[in-house]
Amino acid sequence: MTDFRTLDAVGDVHGKVALVRVDLNLPMQDGAVTDDTRIKASAPTILELADGGAKVLLLAHFGRPKGARSSVMSLSMVIDAVQDVLGREVMFVPEIYGPVVEQTVGILPPGGIAVLENTRFWPGEEANDPELAKAIAANADLFVNDAFSAAHRAHATTEGLAHVLPAFAGRAMEAELTALQKALGNPERPVAAVVGGAKVSSKLDVLTHLVGQVDHLIIGGGMANTFLAARGVDVGKSLCEHDLAATADQILAAADKAGCTVHLPYDVVVAKEFAANPAGLRTCNVHEVAADEMILDVGPQAVEALADVLKTCRTLVWNGPLGAFETPPFDAATVALAQSAAALTREGALVSVAGGGDTVAALNQAGAAGDFSYISTAGGAFLEWMEGRELPGVKALQR
Repeated sequence: MTDFRTLDAVGDVHGKVALVRVDLNLPMQDGAVTDDTRIKASAPTILELADGGAKVLLLAHFGRPKGARSSVMSLSMVIDAVQDVLGREVMFVPEIYGPVVEQTVGILPPGGIAVLENTRFWPGEEANDPELAKAIAANADLFVNDAFSAAHRAHATTEGLAHVLPAFAGRAMEAELTALQKALGNPERPVAAVVGGAKVSSKLDVLTHLVGQVDHLIIGGGMANTFLAARGVDVGKSLCEHDLAATADQILAAADKAGCTVHLPYDVVVAKEFAANPAGLRTCNVHEVAADEMILDVGPQAVEALADVLKTCRTLVWNGPLGAFETPPFDAATVALAQSAAALTREGALVSVAGGGDTVAALNQAGAAGDFSYISTAGGAFLEWMEGRELPGVKALQR
């Protein structure tokens, strides 16, 4: 995956106009940004170009306005947060192409930064209209894509622009692609994958792809119940997709054929109701779950065994929690295994890459996120990459 051009190949940018695709689809409350992680991710790219004397025009989408202007989805609302993170004054431009953008380019000094309006106000954005891409490109000299989180969509500003202008990966995109290459592209073996979450149906393609790629597949969350049920275990009133038993069997058979060991919990934490620290909470063997109980986390013995598995591995990819981690004490397995992975990464024994919203929250809760080799904040793009799909925004950057 090293066949894409990075900022190292840009050369002298002084006075040039750089269109930079970033992710400013930020969580908001009462008109203010509540989490600026995504701005921080692209700050190194933006500042590197600005410090080199480029005029930097930021392109991003916000929400789903479906091709129509909407005052509550204008990117003017994130300007303060962008200025705070960059420590620079940032101009807002209510258009993405045409005379207004042309005038902005004229006014901006070298090193100046402007945020253009929500790209999704134009229907041609999601339709990847080549004419829109050409119109946006008309005011610029180069295109830098720093939004991996939007790379799974073939839109005018994620894919189309790369065909009209010299295209480069920004620093965040470069770090993401390098980490993903290390994790599944050309990993050091053995490789383990942790896949958790509520439903098998939402991660069918991931599981099907991974059994051919990894040496150990650790399945947790509600998904594990579906696999246990497929193997004839009575899971009581646990969350379980009984209609997917045949699919689970097919995945297990494919794993067998590929020489991938699938790890399902053999001891579990159960309760009669899903609530914080409920009465009647107990740990038992998977074959001892009562008809009125539900499995809510992986048990301590299984977690210890999984930690031993990780000690034999060189690479780990993680997506999804092992239990209902938002509700204590059902975060115990996720926290314990995350801390084991973090310790192995600190020692230099493991390359660990994790991604997806729930996963990031769970690893932060475990205090382990800082020690992982790489944490991807991309949801859909990370999942599609785990499914082995080609991401249009990445493919367009390849030479």
